Amino acid sequence: MKPELIVDCQCVTGEGPLWHPTEKRVYWTDIPKGQMLRYDPATGQHERFYEGEIVGGFTIQADGALLLFMARGAVKVWRDGKLATVIAEIPDEFGSRFNDVIADPAGRVFCGTMSCKERAGSLYRLDTDGRLTKILSGIGCSNGMGFTPDRRHLYYTDSAKREIYRFDYDAISGDITNQRLFVRTPEGEGVPDGMTVDTEGCVWSARWDGGALVRFAPDGREEQRILFPAKKVSSVIFGGDDLGDLYVTTAGGDKRESEGAGAGALFRVRPGSRGLPEFCSRVGL
Repeated sequence: MKPELIVDCQCVTGEGPLWHPTEKRVYWTDIPKGQMLRYDPATGQHERFYEGEIVGGFTIQADGALLLFMARGAVKVWRDGKLATVIAEIPDEFGSRFNDVIADPAGRVFCGTMSCKERAGSLYRLDTDGRLTKILSGIGCSNGMGFTPDRRHLYYTDSAKREIYRFDYDAISGDITNQRLFVRTPEGEGVPDGMTVDTEGCVWSARWDGGALVRFAPDGREEQRILFPAKKVSSVIFGGDDLGDLYVTTAGGDKRESEGAGAGALFRVRPGSRGLPEFCSRVGL
């Protein structure tokens, strides 16, 4: 299965792709550049529509706006080119930034941070009323998350430990419990990064410095591996009218001589699997 290069954007760190269900476009961010991009498969056109503060991750709000998770723990709403602050900063995250995030069925957002010199990373839950709760600490690099089709479990990635975990998830309270290891990436094969889950309950995990996208069965067995012309495969999301297209972000566009001919580009793969619709956030709505 050969990935199709669809946007040769040469991102430094392309990340966090999301399919916008009403606009029918895929959105993603180039973190170090403080830029966000979007691609319309109907027209083949793409654009950089945002440039400003760094966006580590984002969700799509139920009203179509974007909820941006930024440096120093800031959270802001982007709508029609304007920003509105939800959280100005988190004192414990002053030297860090948010990374991957995911909305849950109730519209809350699980949002993780990177580790920094002062302290390890954390995973927070942002409730719809704006209340922020730290639910995990001591994280090396908070990364990809995804819900099982029955919404009873949450997958969560700590890239620094090369591990993906599976938690029990309570959709009513938003609590996660009973952490156990789902997959550990062998040393020398890169690290697990962003991820998504398909309708069969299989996990698609991007492999940073592994040049691949790996599909794991619900019991953790590797079922499929798709190779990319980019070492740093960073994240993945299903999109398209039938959620049958995998959109894959990569990094290293500023160092293609060492990172690969497709480094930093956005790719599309049609794997024969279908994805689950991502949940919209409802923070402040």
